[in-house]
Formats: sequence, C-alpha cells, structure tokens
Amino acid sequence: MHKNDFPIFSNNPDLIYLDTAASAQKPQVVLDKMMEVMTTYYANVHRGTYPISEKVTTAFEQARQTVAKFINARSKDIIFVRGATEGINLVAQTFGKTLNEGDEVLISEAEHHANLVPWQLLAEQKGVVLKYTHVDGAGLLDMDDFKSKLSEKTKLVSVTHMSNVLGSTFPVKEISCLAHEQGAKVLIDGCQAIAHLPVDVTDIGCDFYAFSGHKIYGPTGIGVLYAKAEVMNGLDPWQCGGDMIKTVSYEKTEFADTPARFEAGTPAIVEAIALATAVKYIEDIGYPALIENDKLLLEQLVLGLDEIGNVQYLGDVAYKSGLVSFNVKGMHPQDISMILGEQNVAIRVGHHCAQPITERYGASASLRVSFGMYNDSEDVEAFLAALKKARRLLV
Repeated sequence: MHKNDFPIFSNNPDLIYLDTAASAQKPQVVLDKMMEVMTTYYANVHRGTYPISEKVTTAFEQARQTVAKFINARSKDIIFVRGATEGINLVAQTFGKTLNEGDEVLISEAEHHANLVPWQLLAEQKGVVLKYTHVDGAGLLDMDDFKSKLSEKTKLVSVTHMSNVLGSTFPVKEISCLAHEQGAKVLIDGCQAIAHLPVDVTDIGCDFYAFSGHKIYGPTGIGVLYAKAEVMNGLDPWQCGGDMIKTVSYEKTEFADTPARFEAGTPAIVEAIALATAVKYIEDIGYPALIENDKLLLEQLVLGLDEIGNVQYLGDVAYKSGLVSFNVKGMHPQDISMILGEQNVAIRVGHHCAQPITERYGASASLRVSFGMYNDSEDVEAFLAALKKARRLLV
C-alpha cells in the first residue's frame, strides 16, 4: 500500500514483514524528522532561553497538541510516557494507590500482561479485589457477564480496545458509560486499536487511554497516556525530579499540575516530536484507507488458510481486524515460525504477552500474522506459500 515510504523494505527487498502488532516499521518522514531535530535544533526543553532550546520546546509542546487533536483530547490531558506499558503502570501507581482494601478492579480475560500484572500487584499490596470479565469463544466481551460483575464496589474498569491475540474490538464507549454509572473510572489499552481505527477519547468517555508510538509508525521509547487533568491533579506523582515541581525547599515541595506533574526528568524529546510526524502521516493517508486495506488482506489470508486446512483460529475470524492468531493441527507453531523465518517471512509466535487468554483457547502458543499499512496482497501470497512449504517439511 505504502511500502515505498518505508526504507526497511528497500534495504531488505525480500522481507515479508507481518509482525506490526508487535512493532511497526518507520516511514522515511519519521526518520527524517528525528535526524532534523538531532542535527539542527536539539537541546533540552523547558529550560533554556537560547534560540534552539526555545525552538525545540515549541516543537515538543506542539507535538503534544498534535497528539491531543489526533484523539480529540485537550493538550493538558496528554502525558508523554515511554509506552502504553508505562502509561498503565503510571495509573496503577497513582490512581491505584488511592484504592482501599475491598475495592474492586474489573478487567477482561483478554488483557495483555501490561494491563493485568499491575492490577495483580495492586491486589496483593492493597487488598484490592481483581475481577475478570468473560470473553466468549468468538473473542467478544461478554457484556452480560460484564454487567453482572460491575457494581458500586468497582473503582476501576481497565480493558483493551482491541485484543492483540484475538483481533476483536471491545465496545469501549458502552463499557465507559456503564462503569461511570457505578462511579468507576475507566482505562483503555489502545495499543492495537489506534493503528487500525480512529480513536476519539471524548466520544468514548474514558478517563485514561494508553498507546505506544512504535505501534503507529513512530519511534520506540515514546507513548501517550491520555488522563483527565481533573483526576490527575489530585494524585501524588509517581516519579520525582526536574520539571515536575512548582517550588522546592528543604522543608517542602509543591508539585506542578499535570502533565508536567507526571513527566519527571528530561523527556524523550526527539521521539515525541517524531511521534507527531507519524500521527500526521497517518492522518494524511486516512483511516478509511487503512481499514479497507486491513479488510482485503484479512479476507485473502483467511481464504488461503482455510484452503490449507486444519487451521484452528483463536476467536472467530468474522470479528478480527488487523491480525489473526492461529495454529495448524499436527504442527508446532515454533517449528513453523522458524521455517518461515528462514524464508524471510516475519510473523510472531508465542503467547503474545497474553498468556491467560491464549491458554483459554486451548493453546500454549500460537502463530500471529498482523498487518501494517505497507502490507499488500503479495505479502499474503508469500506468507501462504511459505506456510505450505513448512507444512510439507513438518507433516
């Protein structure tokens, strides 16, 4: 679709990259922006009064505005973090610390470890009760089960927008509405969704929304936590250092308002600015084109897998977007992946950092094919040919 914009493919012409759910490749415009900042106006932000410091500070804060507009948020609600994992942990270590013994956190069975383990630790440390809402065989959230487990004791609902194993999308707007009726806050893990569909946090109504830059064609080491300032300004910071204070004396420290309150130390300056470039790149292409490309490739992939036969999907393919996890009967997924790798076909194998839901579907591991905007029908054909070869060698 847009393969020529990504230097990785001209430098590796035989590469069939189908692991975008793990990390997306970077377009030239993002790489150029990083080099431009580092070679022409790099300095620390918010500190210097000299020209390049003022210029890079302006670019950094404009990046915050660009990201805010991208998800229909206010700039003051955008906290730059290292990635969605840090964003979720930030919520656990700030808002989570306000919870008391017996309070409940409700998550789904399909969560990535980054949106599961922090709540397990909080349960151990604070006596919080962690509950799991059911995901059905098709890969959809069981809303009846969700409603039955939601109560006045629920203080936080934290769910994925799109499962990184199942590829299914959860009804996050309805979830937010129901949770708020019970007085609970809502956190959405948007890592997978934001690469495949437009996100409007105001429409969703959530209190927190986390995603990673490297999943949307930006750099690693930068991510976004959308967090309502009205919630965050009442919380203690989770890290302390420079730029997150108003005043410091030997006796007392007064903290800045969010987002500075939660951005201690020198931030990922270059990466944040380049993330804004990635956002603009996506906006120029438009989500309708991305959605259509995902749809066509998914249809082609499933048709090809069904023709090969003996394929066991994790979840119903009718509800997937952007990725498919599956196994082939009689073949170990690790063996298949190794043979594909020898043919320069890059896919993911394992439990995809979501071990509980993988095991829920009767698998210890699975193969996962995931698409990016640079993938086309030739990539799917190459994958299917490589899989057929693996089958001949292994069966």
